[in-house]
Order: sequence, then structure tokens, then C-alpha cells
Amino acid sequence: MRTLRKILLLIPLAFLLPVLVSAAGSPFDGRWRLDKERSTVLDGWTDWDLVIHIDGSQIAFNYDMQWSSTKFSVNNTFDTTHSVTLPNFFRVEQRHMALYPAKGQSTPVRAEWLDNHRTLRIEADAPIEISQGNTIMRIYAEYRLLEGNRELELIELHSSRPRPLVYRFTKVSTEK
Repeated sequence: MRTLRKILLLIPLAFLLPVLVSAAGSPFDGRWRLDKERSTVLDGWTDWDLVIHIDGSQIAFNYDMQWSSTKFSVNNTFDTTHSVTLPNFFRVEQRHMALYPAKGQSTPVRAEWLDNHRTLRIEADAPIEISQGNTIMRIYAEYRLLEGNRELELIELHSSRPRPLVYRFTKVSTEK
């Protein structure tokens, strides 16, 4: 009987714990700046800031990109409770590789926390235009917190590339 009583008391805690964790804020939240020396070459761009904001199950990624004096900013928002379909899924390499989003098509994206919320896995099936027509490019990405939550590593595998892309970011204390 005591065991059943303990279990009944723990059930509400199991539902409250994710809410309490998200209310406390995530170490992923904030502005992250690309460390070019420790990253895959960022062809086509000179600077990259990644701004992450987590609100419950939703994770918003804002990509602040720059090439010379040209600035570009775009947002992708994912959800860890269900797949989302993004009409303008942003890929950092699309400008350089000439693998552009297929016109009028959206990208299904799945996001999931791993390693006790220390790694965010994102999987996408991006419809792209290539010289031979349209195809799907599979993308697997892991965003991993490192070094006391002050560094972030992004590892991306693309079905269109033989090697992974690896980007290292450092957390920025103040907005630029």
C-alpha cells in the first residue's frame, strides 16, 4: 500500500518536471558566435551568429549571417513534441553549394532532446533543386553543449556530402 501511495505521489511530479526545467531556462538560450578557426570553412559567408530561444517544446533558431556588407537574418522554429513543416527551411551551405530549396515545397523537420537536454537532434528532409531536377536532401544535425555551457558544437550530416560539417560556437555575453 505504501508503494502505491508513493507512486501516486510521484506521477504528478513526472508531469511537472519538464515544466520546471523549461521555466528555469536552458543553457542553449542566447547568442552564439561562430569560431571560424575551429569550424568547417564557411564558404559564402564571413560571419555567423546563431540566436537560440527555447520556450517549452519550441526551439527558435535565428541565423544572423553576413557576407562583406550584406546582412541576412532568418528564423527556423522547431518543436520537440511533434514534426513541423517549414516553408523556408534555412541551410547555411545552400548559398555556396547551389542546392536551393525546391520552389513551392516545404521541409518536414523533427527535433528531439538527447543526453538529458545537452544535445538537440534535428532531422530534416529538404526538397532541393539540382541541375537534374528536384530531389530530397536528408539532413541530420546535432547541437551539443560543451565546456561549461559556454561552447556549442554543431555537427551536420547531409546526404549530398561525403563528410560532416562541424561548426563551433562561443556564447556571446552581450547582444551585438
